[in-house]
Amino acid sequence: MIRLLVGLGNPGPEYENTRHNAGFWWLDAVVGALNAPLVMDKSYYGCCARTVVNGQTVWLLQPQTFMNLSGKSVAALAKFFKIAPQEILVAHDELDIVPGEAKLKLGGSHAGHNGLRDIHAQIGTDQYWRLRLGIGHPGNKAEVVHWVLKKPSLDHRIAIDQAIERSLKALPHLLAGDMEAATRLIHTSKPPRPKVPRPTAPANETPKPTHDLIMADGTAK
Repeated sequence: MIRLLVGLGNPGPEYENTRHNAGFWWLDAVVGALNAPLVMDKSYYGCCARTVVNGQTVWLLQPQTFMNLSGKSVAALAKFFKIAPQEILVAHDELDIVPGEAKLKLGGSHAGHNGLRDIHAQIGTDQYWRLRLGIGHPGNKAEVVHWVLKKPSLDHRIAIDQAIERSLKALPHLLAGDMEAATRLIHTSKPPRPKVPRPTAPANETPKPTHDLIMADGTAK
């Protein structure tokens, strides 16, 4: 079962709407779904909430340490309440997944993500769950830092928000520890296909009528 839900991001209004804060966006949605408002707690270096779901205590956490020191916050809360790594779910932005998709994963490399890197180091293992929220890749490795610290386009933000909304359907399974059912729901939820715009006539061209014109003599033109 999952006892600690973590959303990664950077604190402060200048980072609020940047791609790197996708984990914060997800946890904000969870806060709304569980009606568990976050409160700053210096003991855990983050904004957190405690709630009860089906008789089980669940913690929500948004580290306020900045991304590179996320593990300091996660480890502080997890160690105090004796939460095992396999009972932790960390939601974070993922370059290798397109906006609008999400993937659930246990363990594995941090793949250069500094928030995950610090969590690995602070809790001493990579064996915790991750919800990877696609933000897409800029196509050039040298542009990655600028990309994650920049606001997504409107289309991408809508797609990410929709993926977050769909992932909430798996929340009961995550909290119950049914990771197979949660994985199935999250991985099979695909973003809707974009509508193909209808071609429009050039400005200097009169569009053709969509119906026949009836002439005075009764003939169609």
